[in-house]
Amino acid sequence: MTALISHTSFDCRDAYALSLFWAGILGFSPDADNPDGPGDEECMIFSPDGTQRLLFIEVPEPKQVKNRLHLDLVPAEGTRDQELARLLELEATVVDDRRMPDGTGWVVLADPEGNEFCILRSDAERARDHQRSV
Repeated sequence: MTALISHTSFDCRDAYALSLFWAGILGFSPDADNPDGPGDEECMIFSPDGTQRLLFIEVPEPKQVKNRLHLDLVPAEGTRDQELARLLELEATVVDDRRMPDGTGWVVLADPEGNEFCILRSDAERARDHQRSV
């Protein structure tokens, strides 16, 4: 037997605002039959194919320390650095820049409530670098 992940949950102060932020980052959207709105204490967004879900749940306490679980993202199109620019336009903030001079590495970012996530190189960038080393 195995278990399947139903959804990933984020504790937050403003479920609606954070769900909109992540929907913009990931291209997810709310349930058209049960849309969320400002003031909702729980807001869920879905991947375009409906297989991935993120749930944002309001809690009274603020974030205290580095989160123990985070998302590692790769660009669907373009490069890591192009995607980084887009994420910053959506109001993500840089926590730690771990990019190396040879192009490897990643950038640690935070969403508007301080939840950390990373942007990695795209599959195409990694494949190109692998071909150079062969």
